[in-house]
Amino acid sequence: MTDEGIAEIEALRDALMLATLRHVPFDGWTGRAIRAGARELGFDEATADNLLPGGPEEAMALFHHWADREMLQRYEAAPKDDLRTRDRAALALKLRLRACLPWREAVRQGVGFLAQPQHAVMATRLTWRTCDAVWHALGDASTDFNYYTKRGLLAAVYGAAVMYWLSDKSENMAATEAFIDRRIADVMQVPRLMGELRKAAGRFPNPLRFARGFRPTGPRRGFPR
Repeated sequence: MTDEGIAEIEALRDALMLATLRHVPFDGWTGRAIRAGARELGFDEATADNLLPGGPEEAMALFHHWADREMLQRYEAAPKDDLRTRDRAALALKLRLRACLPWREAVRQGVGFLAQPQHAVMATRLTWRTCDAVWHALGDASTDFNYYTKRGLLAAVYGAAVMYWLSDKSENMAATEAFIDRRIADVMQVPRLMGELRKAAGRFPNPLRFARGFRPTGPRRGFPR
């Protein structure tokens, strides 16, 4: 298949995923939501199955990848020359949540979906990939213990921020953004966690293989962009 053909399929997959999001608040992350999204686009069920053969799990992974790409694009365009590293990391998380604002109810449903035991590995890898994407955007290319430390600390902040954001009723998610700033500052003051992560590092697989190994079923290749 040509690059143009792959790009076309990927665009159709994203379109189906975004159409599905509009039905997730009512139907959850289910095949029913995917089929409703497909009908909205004029796709038959066979076309939907071909575009998302992995069903709700693939749609969920695709949504995470889309949100990560949106975050990276917005981060690239944002003014940040005078920001410290911690502030840049906070900015990236804020931009990701801003990108997801229209889909907050779908994210809420997704939290429950990923909390199911059968999705535990998927949840961990998606979160790790988001944090990995943030650190790469910040210019980090570490592969030693610092790789785990940075991403582990950011994952803790990100997970807490999502839960806070889901119930945030402040204007322009101002309360969530203040929460992210506080949590980033907090983790910088917890050297004890560094020692705990160092002890645990030996139980982790090679970082690059772990972070890059997960791909949803289907033709999408290469992440992040």
